Amino acid sequence: MSEPQNPAAAPGDEETHSPPLRNRGFRGLMLYRICSILSYQIVAVTVGWHVYELTRDPWMLGLVGLAEVLPYFCVAPFAGYLVDHLPRRKLGMVACLGLAVTPLLLAAIAAGWLAAGHVWPIYAAVALTGAVRAFLGPVYNALFARVLPRVHFTSGASLGSIVFQAGLVIGPAIGGLMIGVAGKSATYALAAGFALVAAGAVVRLRVTEPPLELQRAPIFASIAEGARFVFGHQILLGALALDMFAVLFGGAISLAPAFIKEILHYGPEGLGILRASPALGAVVVGVWLARYPLQRHAGRVLLGAVAGFGLCIIGFGLSTTFWLSAAWLLLSGMCDGVSVVLRSTILQLATPDHMRGRVSSINGLFIGSSNELGAFYAGSMARLIGLVPAVVVGGFVTLGVVATTAWKAPKLRRLDLRQLQ
Repeated sequence: MSEPQNPAAAPGDEETHSPPLRNRGFRGLMLYRICSILSYQIVAVTVGWHVYELTRDPWMLGLVGLAEVLPYFCVAPFAGYLVDHLPRRKLGMVACLGLAVTPLLLAAIAAGWLAAGHVWPIYAAVALTGAVRAFLGPVYNALFARVLPRVHFTSGASLGSIVFQAGLVIGPAIGGLMIGVAGKSATYALAAGFALVAAGAVVRLRVTEPPLELQRAPIFASIAEGARFVFGHQILLGALALDMFAVLFGGAISLAPAFIKEILHYGPEGLGILRASPALGAVVVGVWLARYPLQRHAGRVLLGAVAGFGLCIIGFGLSTTFWLSAAWLLLSGMCDGVSVVLRSTILQLATPDHMRGRVSSINGLFIGSSNELGAFYAGSMARLIGLVPAVVVGGFVTLGVVATTAWKAPKLRRLDLRQLQ
């Protein structure tokens, strides 16, 4: 399943062959990633507080996820095609500029300049985020393979996971603190600033672009080619499906504003802590895996990590103490961190360079959309059966997903990462 050395890692390019942290291009890519994540996460935590403050209805929190995922689904396949056929840095810059527009609109809404007191303009702004976010992951994954040689993909994926999860820790913490100290409008404005920094970071990257001869395929045929590759690769498909359904049914974190107000009785600072706890756990695991990369029994470790994630979600749903709830979410993040690193490594090692944008977009449809669909599912279930039962049932369904994947994808269950190198 291996491919030739990527063109960005040509012999004689000393910087490209340097370890990831000594590679200037990799460091620039990490700046792009963390700033875009900080922007998105600050908006996510602020929008959740904003909507629940206006409605006091957990189902309306679920609609935030739906408002984002619908445009994401529509745009993602075409985003992958464009990433494979147009300059990737420029697309990343445009996407980050679009990411800055959403918090500026939301700041105007929070300040009362646009449709004050109404929820629908918030959903409209979130829909714009869904459309532009469809480009962020494919741009990152495509540029990742241009700044690193294959021999550094595993350590690079671990470091990328650390940066990603660090953004998930810092973003909600900043958002929750800023809401309490400076208000929603200032918090949204800060998110816009991070998006602009991300735009500057990606446009300044020095990487080679794919050869022009790869930019000839018709759009729908090209998208179909990427889909056939993913659905014909049992290991890749199994890893994506496992993560998607686990996040879909175990998406308890989207209900955090309701848990904070109705069960745990904390303020916006507590919301930031809960939102940051899973990512903090994932950072700890990412640091460990960057130093001790997994190779053997990777499939079994992946299945075990997702099963652990489901058990932690059940624990969170049953907890009535704030710090115990945060601890369960911290442990869930540690399990999820293992899953993220292994899935990212499988994605990078199994995908040909000329298909990275399309395959990454399909990965986004599986993984990126599952967070928002999970939020809608959790909000709907909370309205039907209550907050706590909705989370507990989701955790048990996640355990069922692990068992089904282990049965249906034996190649994933027996995976050794050395098979893909």
